[in-house]
Amino acid sequence: MRQSNFFMPTLKETPADAVAKSHQIMLRGGYIRQVTAGVYAYLPLAYRVLRKTEKVIEEEMAAINVPEMQMPHMLPATLWEESGRLEKYGAEMFRLKDRHGRETLLGPTHEETFTEIIAKNLKSYKQMPLQLYQIQTKFRDENRPRFGLLRGREFVMLDGYSFAASREQLDKQFDDEKSAYEKIFKRVGVEVRPVIADSGTMGGKNSTEFQAPAAVGEDTIATNETGTYAANLEMAVSVDTFKQEPEALKDMEKVATPGCESIDQLADFLKVPATRIVKSILYIADEQTKVLVLVRGDKEINEVKLTHLLDCDSLRTAEAGELEKITGSGKGGVGPVKADYADKIVADETVKGLYNVVVGAGETDYQFVNANLDRDFKVDEFADLRVANEGEPDPVDHLPLKFTTSIEVGHIFKLGTYYTEHMNAKFLDQNGKAQPVIMGSYGIGVTRLLSAIVEQHATENGVAWPKEVAPFGIHIIQMKMKDEIQSKIAADLEEKYAKYDVLYDDRNERAGVKFNDADLVGAPVRITVGRDAADGFVEVKRPTDEKAVKIALTDLDDFIEQELD
Repeated sequence: MRQSNFFMPTLKETPADAVAKSHQIMLRGGYIRQVTAGVYAYLPLAYRVLRKTEKVIEEEMAAINVPEMQMPHMLPATLWEESGRLEKYGAEMFRLKDRHGRETLLGPTHEETFTEIIAKNLKSYKQMPLQLYQIQTKFRDENRPRFGLLRGREFVMLDGYSFAASREQLDKQFDDEKSAYEKIFKRVGVEVRPVIADSGTMGGKNSTEFQAPAAVGEDTIATNETGTYAANLEMAVSVDTFKQEPEALKDMEKVATPGCESIDQLADFLKVPATRIVKSILYIADEQTKVLVLVRGDKEINEVKLTHLLDCDSLRTAEAGELEKITGSGKGGVGPVKADYADKIVADETVKGLYNVVVGAGETDYQFVNANLDRDFKVDEFADLRVANEGEPDPVDHLPLKFTTSIEVGHIFKLGTYYTEHMNAKFLDQNGKAQPVIMGSYGIGVTRLLSAIVEQHATENGVAWPKEVAPFGIHIIQMKMKDEIQSKIAADLEEKYAKYDVLYDDRNERAGVKFNDADLVGAPVRITVGRDAADGFVEVKRPTDEKAVKIALTDLDDFIEQELD
């Protein structure tokens, strides 16, 4: 490809609204241009990277015998009503109506569509196990699209689905997909960490995220230094090292605590540590169930864990007026003693083993001191409901947790029978009995992956693309376009190394312009044909090299083979 004919509109200055490094580089390098908020055009450089990334995905999916197909972008809302996700998905769904008034969606994901196809065409256990996937544009009406391709309203995604007759088949499919994903991320040059994750609105209880550590990202992962434990912060578990020594139970007393609206204020007023206080927070699950949640005063409630425990679709804290109407108390006075208004009382495990604690007295600005579990209040269920903190011991090797900002580039789920039961996708087992198909779901954010690659491979002035996905493998730069010897050598090299995808800078531009653009192209090998060309020498440079190195043309084959083969 001749650079004089290549569309690469570079920018001298970084746009002020571009915060992420990847966003800055892809704008400056002419990879992408925003069309509207959260929607980008992929210009030739970005599109070449996209296609090469998709090729890697296609090869690894073929290696585990998963065929590719394509579903429509426009989906009938009735499918999502059938699965129960139409309202649950929320405002991020793009919804429209056709001329006949039928509600249609722009697909954010395709579990329902694949399930419907399977329900109509898969009837026997003999047709399973089965896996399918597509690479397709998705649509989500993000409230705050940002960071370039990291959070957009239109994006390219791989979504795959597996269908099994048994849990054993699902486990094998899940493991195969996980292995294939690890190979994909390795080939495209992204360091990832598989972590325990929340399934969110996807359904199912077992999921793994692939997180790419990066300076910018909307996720935080908790790991230990040996890598034996890794989880998204939403699901991270830590070991509680605090232990209160047993003591004699004292008589419970009601005390006034005027103006104490926080744990710190309450601890200071009563002259007790936060570990002696039990917080009580009233939640409303699915807009009907009142759940009182208890946690030790020095900890915070993890609402993702609580949602899993309650197995609810929606969860919120009771609003101020609502709280007083239900409990008879404002925020600071809610407590578990005689909390008959609660349909259920659950507590974090940190509440166990405490003696003579402070709890809300059920009245604004009043607390009970010396309250004790089982004697003064009851708990229906204990679970790990707290937010893990950095530095706390992990649950595997009891090493300190370390928090890292990261980008989610992939997510795999064991969905089970959530969709197939809702949408009546059944098969006949070996005994002729109808059973729901068991599903898995697998996704890679392809355009998001571009950002992750750039974040991890950014250089001082551009990017060093990994060779499998680099837009060009070799970038030939000719210094003087009127020099016939340079022109002959550059053209010969272009033809000789064509299989590596060559970009030949044949523009009549200053050296500084050419080299600046070359940094943004980020080809694994840069060959500069300059003043020593007549003597049989060129200069070679990798994007991560500080300086170019002179090399004889006769040695160039070996260098190229070592770098690119």
